[in-house]
Amino acid sequence: MSITINEIPVKRVDKSRLPEVDFDNLAFGSVFTDHMFRCTYREGRWQQAEVVPYGPLTLDPASKIFHYGQSVFEGMKAYRDSDGKAWLFRPEENQRRLNISASRMAIPELPDGLFMEGLKALLEVDRDWIPGQSGSSLYIRPFIFASGTGFHASPADAFTFIIACAPSGSYFSGKVSVKIEEAYSRAADGGTGFAKAGGNYAGQFYPTQLAARDGFQQVIWTDDHRHEYIEEAGAMNIFVRIGDTLMTAPTSDRILDGITRKSILQLAESEGIPVEVRKIRVAEVVEASKNGSLREMFGAGTAAVVSPISSFGYRDELFELPEPEDSYAAHFKKRITDIQYNRAEDPFGWRYPLG
Repeated sequence: MSITINEIPVKRVDKSRLPEVDFDNLAFGSVFTDHMFRCTYREGRWQQAEVVPYGPLTLDPASKIFHYGQSVFEGMKAYRDSDGKAWLFRPEENQRRLNISASRMAIPELPDGLFMEGLKALLEVDRDWIPGQSGSSLYIRPFIFASGTGFHASPADAFTFIIACAPSGSYFSGKVSVKIEEAYSRAADGGTGFAKAGGNYAGQFYPTQLAARDGFQQVIWTDDHRHEYIEEAGAMNIFVRIGDTLMTAPTSDRILDGITRKSILQLAESEGIPVEVRKIRVAEVVEASKNGSLREMFGAGTAAVVSPISSFGYRDELFELPEPEDSYAAHFKKRITDIQYNRAEDPFGWRYPLG
């Protein structure tokens, strides 16, 4: 299936809700644009793609998404610069990762062009929904789910691919306190941890609720074998700075190949910052905190870009982190957002123009 933006029919809303939106007070992911992109898979192929008014879906109660959780998604953003031009950030990486996730969940991969042309068609229609306020952006959620029916435990024979968007204000979570988890695991070897599958995130909610009761905002996940190595922070990749060396866990069956993560690693390499991509022992982080060499920990992901960690709890002890003047977290957040908002040169070719 090959498709171009001009081949995608558009059914516009009768009246836009845009004038009703207060762009100065937007909660994350709570207000949605006028339209969405939709394409269905049936009879062994992806069918006609279209842009339609955003609205509820009608699904059979036997749809397999409800029973076997066959779904994958992505998270990305569109940005507007000071001249009003609109940009995406590394969208081809989202397209690539969505297909990797789909393959792992026995979902048909999207053919070349369907993701990007559908995205461009939707953003052409809802272009005015991309906020111009400083720090704001248009959050974009592509997702695929099993819409085929049946109670038998097998892959569905029909799927629905949708791209929906939500304008969001400046995302700042502040510094967070996290708990190093030893009882629950986010993922296991041979499992689906590397895929952006909905069930991966549902399984995180309960342990995170337990951590919240103890005063923590997030959980640092450890390996499923002996809980010996740190792997991710909440729904984000995690970075640790000991001395001047920046460290992060290698991607694996259990760890998501984060786009912000790989951007930080490439920036660090280009600036000569010492980087180690290796397994990081919990004991090593605890010891570094005790001897004063642990300088920073932070999460990295699409929503917040970088989320600094102020303290971590481990076995009934709380370890406070310092606030370095030469913060890597602050530096990389500025470098990435300056590229995203077209405030700086883009030597890596990450910025993608929207028309």
